[in-house]
Amino acid sequence: MLNIYAAKHNLSLNRSIRPYSSIRFLAVLLLLMTGFIGCAHYPVNVPLVKADPDYGYRGKNLRDPDKKGALFVSMSFSGGGTRAAAFSYGVLEALRDTEITLDGRKTRLLDHVNAIAGVSGGSFTAAYYGLFGDRIFSDFEEKFLKKNIQGELALRVLANPINWARLFSAYFDRSDLIAEYYDKNVFDGATFGDMLKRKGPMVFINATDMVHGTRIAFTQDSFDMICSDLTVFPVARACAASSAVPIVFSPITLRNYAGSCQYEMPEVLRKAVEARSLPNRQFDLANNILPFLDAEKKPYLHLVDGGVSDNLGIRTMIERIIMLGDAWNTVKASNLADIQKVVLIVVNAETQIDTKWDRQESIPPFAAMLDSYSSVSISRYNVETVALLKESLPRWAEEIRRGRCEGREVSSEPGGCGDIQFYVIEVKFDAIKDAEERSFFKLLPTSFKLTADEVDKLREAARRLLMESKDFKRLLGDLK
Repeated sequence: MLNIYAAKHNLSLNRSIRPYSSIRFLAVLLLLMTGFIGCAHYPVNVPLVKADPDYGYRGKNLRDPDKKGALFVSMSFSGGGTRAAAFSYGVLEALRDTEITLDGRKTRLLDHVNAIAGVSGGSFTAAYYGLFGDRIFSDFEEKFLKKNIQGELALRVLANPINWARLFSAYFDRSDLIAEYYDKNVFDGATFGDMLKRKGPMVFINATDMVHGTRIAFTQDSFDMICSDLTVFPVARACAASSAVPIVFSPITLRNYAGSCQYEMPEVLRKAVEARSLPNRQFDLANNILPFLDAEKKPYLHLVDGGVSDNLGIRTMIERIIMLGDAWNTVKASNLADIQKVVLIVVNAETQIDTKWDRQESIPPFAAMLDSYSSVSISRYNVETVALLKESLPRWAEEIRRGRCEGREVSSEPGGCGDIQFYVIEVKFDAIKDAEERSFFKLLPTSFKLTADEVDKLREAARRLLMESKDFKRLLGDLK
């Protein structure tokens, strides 16, 4: 490094000048490092002047209020690094290539996707499609899926001496650097305001509050609680938070401005708090929100991987229905009162539990214990989440029928007020019949580094599993 410095400044490294040059170089380097340490700070989320239910990145602001839709498709992309990103990408490709006829017009099933929830690795695919639409099929493989993101972060970001100095700051850490990389090299500096302008599907990027374990979705509904404007917030930073695996990566920090924008808790939750009606899911949800409404006691949010609170992203929809009271209020608030078919596609890039330690007497190392803890808890929580979703569907259907048919005879005939059907389509490795192939996919690493061949195999498997799904075939049959 000294030789480079000397060459740049025309210095000769003879005995008489070397000590002086070394001292001067070190002094300059120390000065630069001190400057970086002093100014390094995470980008601060901006405050919101007034909470307005008609402002910002919300589902109803992405849909044409005059457009009626009988078909609603919602997707959820699980966590799991590049493996999850590639697997969910394969499902998007399959929907792009699936043609349906609706109202006498041929369209792609992909064009009817209204919402996508993404967690960790899955959040990158969801966010990229939400921002750029069909462009994802031309450059996402090159920019993300088939790129050694892990190596890029190590060499270009974490190995940069200038960044070492920045990391000495108490207000700047690894995930802040990583977010900068994503912002420049993946998302082209885009914000949620840019996503709002495109009017694509509503994308819910999910993270977890480190202290309370509460799921936080990057929507204006969530940011209203902390009186912050999501419109100017970088999408890359949200994805960095969603994939900030605890211990491996540092949290992404937000400032809490709660109490400064006239935000009011939804009426259903406020009444649940006042009634103290236990046990009750509305009360539990309200209780989870309350700490965020006190900026004096909780002036900061430290966000980590969304998989900690929900690795499937399904609870985004469940909690929204709870918050608005019932399914009928939810579809009305989303301008979906005429909905007839609700399609929920759950893309689950699950892992396989490593059982080798069952056969060894030696005490497992820390890494093995950490991996087992996260894999077992996430796997069991996933089962409960899917079960909760399926158990809720009959009640939701009845709530919509009762609300839509009020004062009229309930008719379930096509086009009638009681015509509402739900389809839950799971795309997961467990559906692969061949045990060896199933194990191959479930044992792929959850890092952000896969070979091009592994990415292509994940894409092909996703397409095949979707097409083989009985529920997907039932949907296509009913649409005919």
